[in-house]
Amino acid sequence: MPTPSPLPPALRATALIDLAALRSNVATLRAHAPTAAFMAVVKADAYGHGMVACARAAQQAGAQWLGAATPQEALALRAAGLTGRVLCWLWTPGGPWQECVEADIDVTVSARWALDEVVAAARAAQRTARVQLKIDTGLGRNGAQPADWPDLTRAARAAEREGTIRVTGVWSHFSCADEPDHPSIARELAAFRTALAQAADAGLDPEVRHLANSPGTLTLPEAHFDLVRPGVAMYGISPVPQLGAPADFGLRPVMTLAARLASVKRVPGGHGVSYGHRYVTPGETTLALVPLGYADGVPRHASGTGPVLVAGKWRTVAGRVAMDQFVVDLGGDSAAPGDEAVLFGPGDAGEPTAEDWARACGTIAYEIVTRIGARVPRLYVGESA
Repeated sequence: MPTPSPLPPALRATALIDLAALRSNVATLRAHAPTAAFMAVVKADAYGHGMVACARAAQQAGAQWLGAATPQEALALRAAGLTGRVLCWLWTPGGPWQECVEADIDVTVSARWALDEVVAAARAAQRTARVQLKIDTGLGRNGAQPADWPDLTRAARAAEREGTIRVTGVWSHFSCADEPDHPSIARELAAFRTALAQAADAGLDPEVRHLANSPGTLTLPEAHFDLVRPGVAMYGISPVPQLGAPADFGLRPVMTLAARLASVKRVPGGHGVSYGHRYVTPGETTLALVPLGYADGVPRHASGTGPVLVAGKWRTVAGRVAMDQFVVDLGGDSAAPGDEAVLFGPGDAGEPTAEDWARACGTIAYEIVTRIGARVPRLYVGESA
């Protein structure tokens, strides 16, 4: 069915968030990993879709866990009244360990300094901390190096025996799961299994072992283990666009970004458009002004390339994207101030998708939706009764 107009008359722009589509995506992804628990990754304001609303919708669809990058995100979920299991993983020294322990948040430990800090926080809180240990199986970001893993697991087991922590999980993250034939996948699976065996040798018995992100959930059943962690796929974006569009995986894009035209005017040929006059009208034409710019998250890299549906046709950003606005050339077509311009959505009504914008900007669709800023209000539809 065509996407309903997302724009109340008083708003210049909005991001329409279809929570029914999100719940359907969660159900679809759960069916891809029926024996694993499901973690809904809601970091970065749910990839720009709105963390609290999307977390609630995911839980309604059966997500047993919520995943946040930072402890501040995890604490915000608790402050909003969300219960259930929450994992966060991106820590720096001196972080709010005690607050997370007291809020029953599972915290990730990737090094001895982090284990020392969470143990101290647990003692101060007089509560057992829930800890998940992360191993670097090849991505080269966070996680303990394999050479340091035996020491970390032994120290974690000693803290368990002391009663200050409970190791609830062991996990890692793929480096190239979005390239299903990449040789790193087999190496990282083997490294993860070795790390699990070493954790068991240290006496640890984690509740969940997890490795699969969105592409891993969809394409690597051997990586599902006890829990899967879909992120971008939950929002209806294909994590492997070279293998298929969202619909090919039973997914539907959740966000539609639209604005109302702020100006429509006839200009003569040879008229420069936007900063630097990188676009000059080839003849007399109609220019329409879309009141969204890079301050709202529209990439400046979309200058001259970004697709927009205006007056029933795809247009291309004419000239440079500015901080608050950009222009499209309507040629011989007509429009009026207040008419709708749709930057991206599910594609039902012929509008571009986030993937179309990603291709136009030389990036990935993750970045397109995540960067939509707070100045663009989120309007939620499809909320559960």
